[in-house]
Amino acid sequence: MASTTAFKDRNLIAVIGDEDSITGLLLAGVGHINEHQRKNFLVVDSSEVFGVFYIISHSRTSPETQISGIEAAFQEFTQRKDIAIVLINQHIAEKIRPTVDRYQEAFPTLLEIPSKDHPYDPSKDSVLKRVQKLFGE
Repeated sequence: MASTTAFKDRNLIAVIGDEDSITGLLLAGVGHINEHQRKNFLVVDSSEVFGVFYIISHSRTSPETQISGIEAAFQEFTQRKDIAIVLINQHIAEKIRPTVDRYQEAFPTLLEIPSKDHPYDPSKDSVLKRVQKLFGE
């Protein structure tokens, strides 16, 4: 069993989500910016007109860059030692599904959450798929 000292500094929740989800979680007190100016959240917005995702602060980049930006944030959040839980909107997780499916660590824990405009679909949840596989379902 792992020592609790490895987990004692993990006290933040990181979020990758749409503007509505991030706003709600920030209002609930989840937001944090550390001494290196690193945030624990990434706002991703979707343009229904163009059908692409873009990161709010980099709205002029290509869809490939947007997805690589989401993947970079995911990698950063899952490697940081101060983050205990990573929340990601399921429709955003779909854009980086291979990366999400490869993630197997217990900490930080990865949870896919619904958004206002995109309901939760259990058949797409990577954690639920692993649990079902474990129980032979």
